[in-house]
Amino acid sequence: MTSLENSDVAAVVGCADLLAALFFLLSFLGYCKALKETNKEGTHSTFWVLLSILLGAVAMLCKEQGITVLGLNAVFDILVIGKLNVLEMVRKVLRKDKSLENTGVLRTEGLLFRMSLLALGGTGVLYVRWKIMGTGPPAFTEVDNPASFASSMLVRAVNYNYYYSLNAWLLLCPWWLCFDWSMGCIPLIKSAGDWRAVALAALWFCLIGLIRQALCSEDSHKRRILTLGLGFLIIPFLPASNLFFRVGFVVAERVLYLPSAGYCVLLTFGFGVLSKHTKKKKLIAAFVLGILFINTLRCVIRSGAWRSEEQLFRSALSVCPLNAKVHYNVGKNLADKGNQTAAIRYYREAVRLNPKYVHAMNNLGNILKERNELQEAEELLSLAVQIQPDFAAAWMNLGIVQNSLKRFQAAEQSYRTAIKHRRKYPDCYYNLGRLYADLNRHVDALNAWRNATVLKPEHSLAWNNMIILLDNTGNLAQAEAVGREALALIPNDHSLMFSLANVLGKSQKYKESEALFLKAIKAQPNTASYHGNLAVLYHRWGHLDLAKKHYEISLRLDPMASGTKENYGLLRRKLEQMQKKNV
Repeated sequence: MTSLENSDVAAVVGCADLLAALFFLLSFLGYCKALKETNKEGTHSTFWVLLSILLGAVAMLCKEQGITVLGLNAVFDILVIGKLNVLEMVRKVLRKDKSLENTGVLRTEGLLFRMSLLALGGTGVLYVRWKIMGTGPPAFTEVDNPASFASSMLVRAVNYNYYYSLNAWLLLCPWWLCFDWSMGCIPLIKSAGDWRAVALAALWFCLIGLIRQALCSEDSHKRRILTLGLGFLIIPFLPASNLFFRVGFVVAERVLYLPSAGYCVLLTFGFGVLSKHTKKKKLIAAFVLGILFINTLRCVIRSGAWRSEEQLFRSALSVCPLNAKVHYNVGKNLADKGNQTAAIRYYREAVRLNPKYVHAMNNLGNILKERNELQEAEELLSLAVQIQPDFAAAWMNLGIVQNSLKRFQAAEQSYRTAIKHRRKYPDCYYNLGRLYADLNRHVDALNAWRNATVLKPEHSLAWNNMIILLDNTGNLAQAEAVGREALALIPNDHSLMFSLANVLGKSQKYKESEALFLKAIKAQPNTASYHGNLAVLYHRWGHLDLAKKHYEISLRLDPMASGTKENYGLLRRKLEQMQKKNV
């Protein structure tokens, strides 16, 4: 199976946003249809309201934000269709005037029924989702959303509002985009002297002005457009606002897809108002075209960044240089490409930025282990499991390092701890088997490798080690049985063919052994040991010319193979003696 390119993955993931937006808009239009069918007698179309709720549920199945369309429908119904004048209502309340007939609250008959349907439908949809997805919210850590873990309510409120201003800025100017905004990407505002507090004031100055115009304007067209724009902008963003529950991110560009519809409505309305009150219409038109061109250019550039992991991760370095996860991903990408030296540098920076980043410690420890820098690798992995005691992979890697340091008892304990935290861990059973093999605890080794193959039947290394251990201890019949079982599960594994062929050769099943050797060589024609062992088989079998041929091929591929040299020497002397006898 070929792996998907990042651009393909991005396209597939983006389908959820597109579908959610589609059904979100259809739900809103369905509700508008219900309002249009309200006649003079005050009846209403229950069908269209129920259809709107159903479409909202489908939107939620695509993306959780989709359910907010029910809130948008309610706000639009009350403020626009019901013509609720909030300012007038507040004034009457302050004057203790019980006559609210002129505020618009009672102008639309059937409003209470529609609100009840929306409330019941929304509650039902959320309940079904709750039953399907489970009762508990996801567990997030401080690095995911630092502001939500701040002890001071004031600090939390200030930083939440700063996050809102960042989201607003990304809608206005999406130039700084990053695949991940967590792990120190945006430092917390902790003092009144932080200049970033200006962004909060600017955001609320604009929002309060727009909301006041939307709620209190006498111009019905203006009220409708502003209410619709603000509704699309604010209501779909509420689930990501931290107001109702903690979310697992600081900024997430994906949650701005639906709010961007409201932004477009407001921006278009603003340009329309400006064009009516100024004579420089060409200048405004040029400005709009300039914005479209710049955003199109930005879209092209950003799409290019998604063409490969390396481009995507490196593009984030300039946006979030303090984000440990960005450095981790760049390092992981480099390590996957074999550039360990550069990967080490980025992993170290990730750990420096976030001293509790256990995944970076684990990966760095793995590379240091491969470079035989075992002491530092052990220190890093030990620290990782201290920080996160249930980190099974780090426990296993720590065991591998301790095994290499000949600290067998500690290694066994680390492997056992890893298995305790992850019951189904075939790779850990495999490494535990290797430890037992080094200690000549053959039964324990075989049991560990058998556990690995039960959990992961295609675990070729575990099967192979079982065959080799049984072969080396003289249990040829058992080795043959294990080899046949393994090949039945993994029929195209050349290493298993090679190991079973060796066992069959020792059991004098030459024909079958030859067939497996030839299949293994066909899969890996340049493996010296395959030719060398086939030559040994022919040597035993008495096919001396074929043995000579494969000895020579093996030595050509690996001239330093001492065992093959020795066997080839024995064969040549035997051939020379045969020639002398024939003479």
